[in-house]
Amino acid sequence: MSHAPLPCCSVRGLTKSHGEIRANDGVDLEIRQGEIFGLLGPNGAGKSTLVRQLTGLLRPDAGSVQILGHDIVRHPERAARLLGYLGQESTALDELTVALAAETTGRLRGLSRSAARAETAEVLAELGLEPLAARPLAKLSGGQRRLACFAATLVGERPLLVLDEPTTGMDPVARRAVWSAVDRRRAERGTTVLLVTHNVIEAETVLDRVAVLDEGRVIACDTPGGLKALVDGDVRLDLVWRGEAPLTVPAVARLAERADCSGRRWTVRTTPEEARELVAAVTAGPAFAALDDFTLATPSLEDAYLRLGGRHQGLAK
Repeated sequence: MSHAPLPCCSVRGLTKSHGEIRANDGVDLEIRQGEIFGLLGPNGAGKSTLVRQLTGLLRPDAGSVQILGHDIVRHPERAARLLGYLGQESTALDELTVALAAETTGRLRGLSRSAARAETAEVLAELGLEPLAARPLAKLSGGQRRLACFAATLVGERPLLVLDEPTTGMDPVARRAVWSAVDRRRAERGTTVLLVTHNVIEAETVLDRVAVLDEGRVIACDTPGGLKALVDGDVRLDLVWRGEAPLTVPAVARLAERADCSGRRWTVRTTPEEARELVAAVTAGPAFAALDDFTLATPSLEDAYLRLGGRHQGLAK
């Protein structure tokens, strides 16, 4: 008889206020062992406040946090033995070299000097950081520094990785290295990952499940596919004009009344049937001559977020 995997992290009724502002408002979450779970939402949604409580850095006003059976509210010091945390800012390591930052992290997590050195060498090779090993983090570019901080997070194995916007500023090669390293640890060691992000494109490709936060509350929790099914009947038509849109064309003028216009780029959310009519209207006659490009796209996580009632500032930056 098969059993569902035990939760790695269980959050119940988590509430935290900063003065008049309720940053987290009765958050309930359960993260399964071995999954990549995402917290998605705009800036100010309460993601980072929630993470600070999960990592034992901030005490909630109410509610409970259990990580692998340990009560983190009563025993916040245990969090450091259970998880590796990559925050948005990691300035404490800036004066160290890439290799020493990773090795020091391993030593602080209980590794012997030789074990920390050996694991550091493995991680730097895995992430392509060997050429930068002797460089201080403060002298690196933003993306390189972020990758070096991620490397330090990996040294001294922890069953849960909490990654807050881990790939900010990275080029595509570095981002691919990060997610390859995550996938390898999940496959070989059953590592669980909590990803905090507002990048919907990255979230769609790497997450098993995602909780959407807005104004301190979880407004939905499902697989990316499950959330996108909320808008499954819709498609998105993106139009890019060469210059000014030809508003003298009646079909274009009517479209302008309902499109989300940002300079030369227009976005219209519609049904597949109507999308065909709109494409026919803008790819004929004078409208087509003014058109630079157009695409039809199936729903994204951002579309699902907006359908759920999230703030219209959107997610992806």
